[in-house]
Amino acid sequence: MGFKRSVSNYIGRPSYDPRDLLKLYLYGYINRIRSSRKLETEAGRNLELMWLLRKLKPDFKTIADFRKDNKKAIKNVFKQFNLLCKEWDLYGREVIAVDGSKFRASNSKRNNFSKKKIQRHLKYIDEKISTYLEELDNNDQDEADIHVPSAEEIRQRIEELEKRKAEYEAMQKEMKEKGTGEISTTDPDARMMAVNNNGVDVCYNVQTAVDQKNKLVVGYEVINNPSDQGQLSTMAKQAKKTLDVDKIKALADKGYYSTPDLKECEDEGIETYVAKQKHVGAAVNPEFYPDRFQYDPEQNIYICPAGQPLYPSRIRKVKDVQYQEYKNFRACRKCKFKEQCTRSQRGRTISRNQDQTFLDGVDKRTRENKELYVQRQMIVEHPFGTIKRIWGYSHFLTRGLKSVKTETALSFLAYNLRRAMNILGVEEMVKRLTPA
Repeated sequence: MGFKRSVSNYIGRPSYDPRDLLKLYLYGYINRIRSSRKLETEAGRNLELMWLLRKLKPDFKTIADFRKDNKKAIKNVFKQFNLLCKEWDLYGREVIAVDGSKFRASNSKRNNFSKKKIQRHLKYIDEKISTYLEELDNNDQDEADIHVPSAEEIRQRIEELEKRKAEYEAMQKEMKEKGTGEISTTDPDARMMAVNNNGVDVCYNVQTAVDQKNKLVVGYEVINNPSDQGQLSTMAKQAKKTLDVDKIKALADKGYYSTPDLKECEDEGIETYVAKQKHVGAAVNPEFYPDRFQYDPEQNIYICPAGQPLYPSRIRKVKDVQYQEYKNFRACRKCKFKEQCTRSQRGRTISRNQDQTFLDGVDKRTRENKELYVQRQMIVEHPFGTIKRIWGYSHFLTRGLKSVKTETALSFLAYNLRRAMNILGVEEMVKRLTPA
């Protein structure tokens, strides 16, 4: 599996067997104990752990180093257990659901800086420095009982502000070099993301692919992009490979509605069921929303709700997707519904995706299979509900993308193990694992 120190040295004291430390972590994650210090304490007081580890008591540093030094091996264990679940027929291997959830990073909002936030801080510092310089110029005491900072105190404060200013400018430079819009000082890989109840926090976006039959996690990924777009094909292909099938059905919400992604899924034998995004545009009246414009494929024109034709114009490209524009400004100028239809002075423009015929097929398939699609939430929210709400793992303890991926692997491995125990029972699992 690739675990370090799996073979003891010939000289010196033997290291802890990776099997023992893995058992300790799995026991801890299943029983809501993730901290290495708490696991150390439990190993010395918990009778179940004393039996499980044969009275071994590793210290917190050894426990923490095991997770840090065996990132790839722990992910391999997750994959191997999935193969075992497939062998035991715990996967339906027909339908998967894909979704993402935000997990809070080990980085406060205070230690996350965007370009605007840095500019605001720099402006404040410049104003404070100007104020202190003025105080240095007229350092007269108007009132005897009021403390006025001495010249030395003012110079010290200016030095502190200059130091902070240099730090913010260094962040600005780093953002420019990396081409990013924000920077986190505690966990450099974490990003500010929208979370529940319209709030924001510094998070990671955890993606999962969950099998329909027993709500087991087939695949996962951790990204620092708040958007789910572009992840459907990645997760579906990972699940398809794990389940070892030629074709599979994938359910996802409208956040995954992306033309390149849907086309890639289709090419890979993945039948997608994804809710369509509703674009309202700038129309004031719902009667003039884009979906009220009827497309005529024979003439390649759109008919607006007022009965006027919109003719094809230029083709523009947005994020690797080509759009054909349709307009008729001459008719728009004379139209009595113009103010209800658009805020543009020239008139209304409708953009049609060049792959719209393919997308219409996906939309039709989703509409005609509502009974299947409504199962999406029941399938994919089960692991997130268990891990975040019941176990309380709504935040990461480690820092850095590689480390949080390892932490996620342990969480989903513990979840799948618990599910298998609930479905088969411990006795049946032991029976199946015992060599014939």
